[in-house]
Amino acid sequence: MPLFFLDHSPVDTVVLSGDDALHIGRSLRMTVGDPLTLCGPGGIEYQCVISAMGRDTVTAAIFSQAPSQAEPAVGLHLYQALPKGDKMELIVQKAVELGAAEITPVMTRRCISRPDGRAMEKKLQRYQKIAEEAAKQSGRGKIPQVRPLLGFDAAVEQLAALPLSILFYEGGGDSLRELLAVPPSQIGLMVGAEGGFDPEEVCKAVEAGVRAATLGPRILRCETAPLCALSAILYATGGL
Repeated sequence: MPLFFLDHSPVDTVVLSGDDALHIGRSLRMTVGDPLTLCGPGGIEYQCVISAMGRDTVTAAIFSQAPSQAEPAVGLHLYQALPKGDKMELIVQKAVELGAAEITPVMTRRCISRPDGRAMEKKLQRYQKIAEEAAKQSGRGKIPQVRPLLGFDAAVEQLAALPLSILFYEGGGDSLRELLAVPPSQIGLMVGAEGGFDPEEVCKAVEAGVRAATLGPRILRCETAPLCALSAILYATGGL
């Protein structure tokens, strides 16, 4: 069933306009009487039926509502070192499909891609659009936010404030199974770009309270590692 997001909490009816209305009428070729799913703030899912259609509006009548069942019980915060090319677009798309709550690009010592402020702003707009499309496609209850680019130290500070934060390091670390023996409600993950992390960065993160962990004996590409980490954590916490 098609899914669309709202920026408010409706009561009995909803009037959709703009791109959503055009997509419903022209691309999906839906009509009066067709079912529609809407998601409002807080991950509330509204089951609706189209009651009227105008030239550029769609009116839907709500017949039931409930919390979305698509959101993981554990909030997963991905801090991804900025990779080169369009790899970040793939990471954002798949991380949202898997269930990440938010995604923050990070500038580390070994990042090859170093866009200036204007270029990064354009990238962030593109990433957020990808996140929205992925949330609709995968039936998420919320649109995960892609946060502004952070430096490594600022990212570590945010990670250290979470109940559990994990830096995935090709040089080894704790067992993910042991770290997740009693999973908290919020988990932060940091994954490196091409070339991984500088050892001094790893030491700084560990000193701040971030746990270094391994994803196994194989070296994963920077676009593979975050998806592997998210999948492993979701499986261990009952989210898959």
